[in-house]
Amino acid sequence: MTTFTTFGLPSFLNESLKRMQITTPTPIQMKAIPQGLEGSDILASAQTGTGKTIAYLVPLLTHLSNTSGTTALILAPTRELASQIQAAARALLNNKFQVTLLIGGDSMFKQINSLKRNPRLIIGTPGRINDHLNRRTLRLHETHFFVLDEMDRMLDMGFSEALKKIVQYLPKERQTFMFSATMPESIKKLSLSYLTNPQRISMGSTTEPSIQIKQTTLKTSNADKFPSLIKELNEREGSIIIFVKTKHGADRLAAKLSGQNHFASAIHGDLKQRKREEVIRDFRNLKKRIMVATDVAARGLDIPHIMHVINYDLPQCPEDYIHRIGRTGRAGMEGNALSFISPEDGHKWIRIHNLIHPGQPCTSSSEPKSRRKLKQGTFKKTESSYNPSSKRKAHSSEALKTTNGKPSFKKRSYKKHNVNKADSKRSSAKQYHSERRTGA
Repeated sequence: MTTFTTFGLPSFLNESLKRMQITTPTPIQMKAIPQGLEGSDILASAQTGTGKTIAYLVPLLTHLSNTSGTTALILAPTRELASQIQAAARALLNNKFQVTLLIGGDSMFKQINSLKRNPRLIIGTPGRINDHLNRRTLRLHETHFFVLDEMDRMLDMGFSEALKKIVQYLPKERQTFMFSATMPESIKKLSLSYLTNPQRISMGSTTEPSIQIKQTTLKTSNADKFPSLIKELNEREGSIIIFVKTKHGADRLAAKLSGQNHFASAIHGDLKQRKREEVIRDFRNLKKRIMVATDVAARGLDIPHIMHVINYDLPQCPEDYIHRIGRTGRAGMEGNALSFISPEDGHKWIRIHNLIHPGQPCTSSSEPKSRRKLKQGTFKKTESSYNPSSKRKAHSSEALKTTNGKPSFKKRSYKKHNVNKADSKRSSAKQYHSERRTGA
């Protein structure tokens, strides 16, 4: 069995990976790391949650370790993804190199002071990187390693011109990685401008959700949507992300849920960076069970103990469905995704279906496991062939009774097994949030 030690990495990386309990490479890491260590440019696509960040960080940090005076630049589409890349890089580096994060919404003065300390690794969003280049507070003439993460999302967000400007500041002799969750023809053509004889890596379908995610749909009316959501939350254990379509809708839904004794906070693009970090930190540390989000969190958010994703509103873009539900079922673990479908959402669901199952008609039998509403308060569950894995464990519990108006749950018995940190935290999340709901 291949392990990271077979790659011939610097000792500090092997030690960091061992400390982080990352021992066996994922398929994308198995392909990308050896080719990256050989100095090749890489054009890669893989499903979300497959370990792409480690796949490019390991060769990048090895390059910095083997050279002196050179720097590396990683671009990401959102502040949240950039922040998570920084956290992963710092965990691997263990203070060996200086890392700087350059993102919008953060103090420009603080970033300039950080750049004065000559960081070896710079991570940022295209807009803020360009701001520093225009101010001449950032120089990239010694940046010989360049990573474009979530390239498809950066193009969707209109960063094409910003990327062209940044590349003009980079040396022509450099190693470049381009990672994308999807690989349309437009990105393949664009890669010719950034990459030199790249190695092409494609792991699995990028338009099909992970088989580790159990998908269900709930057909409901707008009037019954919120009561149905409360019912679902009462029946589920562990951390939950609820996706909505607007910033105002996120704030409003989080407030309504909190009023129903479901501890929730909202995250969206209008929040100041400090507040966004606070929301994610509280959710990560189990202080809040529920996070209500717009698509700002649909990519890059890597919190292993997320057990459920609920699409309260279907996304406008079909690809975003895959990225939303990809927040659960990560790194080989199991997860659950529930999508609410109201009558006006039919066309959105057809587009999602056509992306995942091109050429197949969208009929009721081809949907994920569906819970059709028969009458007020009554639901019927039906199975379909869409369920991609028959060996998943159900994460939801049954609400059996109420105590002082709050739901009380029977504790389920689980077979003892060896768990890693993520499994342990998911278990802790279930217990912690169940106790908060029951007042224990």
